Amino acid sequence: MADLSNKRIISVAITGAWPTREDNPNLPVTPQEIADSVYESWKAGASIAHIHVRNDDGTPSTSFERYKETIEAIRAYKDCDICLNITSSGGTLGSFTEDVDEQRIKPVRELMPEMTSYDCGTMNWQDRTIMENHPRFLEKLGKMCIEYNIKPEIEVFDSGMLYTALRYVKRGILQEPCHFQLIMGPAGGTTATVENLVYLKSLLPENCTWSAAGIGKGHIPIMYTTIAMGGHLRVDLEDNVYYHKGVLAESNGQLVARAARLIEEAGLEVATPAEAREILGLTRHVE
Repeated sequence: MADLSNKRIISVAITGAWPTREDNPNLPVTPQEIADSVYESWKAGASIAHIHVRNDDGTPSTSFERYKETIEAIRAYKDCDICLNITSSGGTLGSFTEDVDEQRIKPVRELMPEMTSYDCGTMNWQDRTIMENHPRFLEKLGKMCIEYNIKPEIEVFDSGMLYTALRYVKRGILQEPCHFQLIMGPAGGTTATVENLVYLKSLLPENCTWSAAGIGKGHIPIMYTTIAMGGHLRVDLEDNVYYHKGVLAESNGQLVARAARLIEEAGLEVATPAEAREILGLTRHVE
């Protein structure tokens, strides 16, 4: 097996659920725009694409058909081997029932990406709504991931979510080695500071992989610190619509290209999608 210790994975979250074109007119919204942004990001160095979808008016969507159209548009780029990570987030759905659980899980189960987000707790999201992840849902999602060999990306917004994930490991709902995505900076979650990143990193189990992202103005210090501490990166328009203070990002690809340059300046190498699959233990279900 090749030595991949010098490789760093760049994940790009293309559109998310909350930014709008009023925040940044370059935000991808339609299935084809999202696919084009994934392709541009892949060429710039991203090896994982984190996928949300939108309605025609730009509002968040959980439509299976919208996911299907988007994933098919991405896979239509035959030379693009980027790893796909379909969100299971349901923070826009309002009341949470078992029917909604199925609505959140279906795109992952039917479209068979390598990964899915696994938000390991409920929180107030950006003073706007509740991001609810009921234990019932987390158990269903974890068991589905095991059955279909899809890797959970365990999203951690505070230390309590990390401890919840470790309990699910003990119960067999999550399997080791885990991959953790530390997301810092949303109102309702952990503030994006270097000190908080160091603390969260100290809680991670030894046999895991991890990545980090800072929302808004925290994205630069969190990116630098993550590189220094040996983690992987997430950069994107979902978390940050600016390139510099007061300067809107032109595209996801622009943010990915900067992350790639920083990784290389640190004497490291940007992981290819094939290398990311090996590092994280991912299975490519659809060629």
